[in-house]
Amino acid sequence: MGGASLVAGPLLLLTGVLLRLRFDFFFPAQLSAYAHHPDLMTASYSVVAAGWVLLWPGVALLAARIGETFRELAVWGGALTILGLFARAFHAGVDHLGLHLVTVHGVTSATRTVSETYGAFHVFSTLNAAIMGGWVLLAVGAYRSRVLGPVRATALALASAMPLGVLKGTTPWSVAAAAGLCVALVPLGVAAMRTGPAPRTATVVGRLVMVGVVGTAMFLFGQAG
Repeated sequence: MGGASLVAGPLLLLTGVLLRLRFDFFFPAQLSAYAHHPDLMTASYSVVAAGWVLLWPGVALLAARIGETFRELAVWGGALTILGLFARAFHAGVDHLGLHLVTVHGVTSATRTVSETYGAFHVFSTLNAAIMGGWVLLAVGAYRSRVLGPVRATALALASAMPLGVLKGTTPWSVAAAAGLCVALVPLGVAAMRTGPAPRTATVVGRLVMVGVVGTAMFLFGQAG
């Protein structure tokens, strides 16, 4: 799970930020983009949200590797980064509501509503520092423990530059952060999957079938409300 997470999460994030690259960063332009390109923007925000959520097993794996030599950096870096992922998931929920306000009330009304409520307090705002600082601590720990070399550790730290908040578009920093995660984590994920105990072919096929069946059932259950 950790290896697959380290591969899938960063690639989904990079795909999502690139899909909305041509639109302006701030939320009025994001809402307008959704009004004109709903499928594209839905895909962008969906894969970014999935990427953040899918990263948690990989972060846990990375923290465990760091913890073999630097326990405190592993604990704090891993905990803060995963808390930051929770906050990102909350932001994704607000993004979903904001975009669908365009569908229900139109882009002008949706923009006004988001503008009037943008600074409203929510408990996850206390995790803004964790969203940024957790990746830096993980990068320091990964470098000091020699899990990552200096280049890939620096690339991991770039994840802290990903803009935070709701209805945020893509900036050069967004691309750098997502690309940095790919450079730092994808090779680590591939290595983890190659060096782990290899399951039998029948086991792999059975798991894939189970994931397909259970995933389809969960999707239908979710759509049923």
